[in-house]
Amino acid sequence: MSKILIVEDEAQLARFVELELIHEGNSVDKAEDGRTGLDMALSNDYDLILLDVMLPGINGFEVLRRIRVKKETPVILVTARDAVMDKVSGLDAGADDYITKPFAIEELLARIRVALKRKGASAAVSRQLTVGKVTIDQDRHEVCVDGNPVELTNYEFELLRILMENCNIVLDRERLINEIWGYDYDGETNVVDVYIRHLRTKIDDKYGIKLIWTVRGVGYVIKEGQL
Repeated sequence: MSKILIVEDEAQLARFVELELIHEGNSVDKAEDGRTGLDMALSNDYDLILLDVMLPGINGFEVLRRIRVKKETPVILVTARDAVMDKVSGLDAGADDYITKPFAIEELLARIRVALKRKGASAAVSRQLTVGKVTIDQDRHEVCVDGNPVELTNYEFELLRILMENCNIVLDRERLINEIWGYDYDGETNVVDVYIRHLRTKIDDKYGIKLIWTVRGVGYVIKEGQL
């Protein structure tokens, strides 16, 4: 049974989603405003948070940013705005996924199952990957560069893990999307580029190394011996 927090000010929608999640065998808590949702997210251990963007008190983007300071709980943003920049802003703030209102409950439940499955799978792995100065401890869900810890979101971690597991093999965007976001993902195709930029900012730029290489027209690769 997974423990899920719904932060949504539309009471009828929140109740509908709550009932569906309970029917799926989950435990559900609810908050109707950003400040309450933030307090609950930080004081409890949830398996996933469903977070509306337009909230009274503190908006969803700010709630997410504050959660990410202390926790890596998977977060799915719910937004009524379909603009690309709104979605990119959510991903940049650390969201694991997003869904736009109005949505089909079947799609939401599918996205939740994928996020929970990914969380469980990453917790079950118990080996390390090392390329040059970069090490991933998959059991602890930790990344270090030359012994220095690097804070990554779940999607950033998964993207780095897959690239390191396939060291010296160029992976195209479609394969990366399928392996990380799932075959039913129908969001923006530039999502991989967004997260590559995140990794480069946190690792390449910060530590002065060349970790992830772009192969124009194909995809991305980590080259052993060229860090």
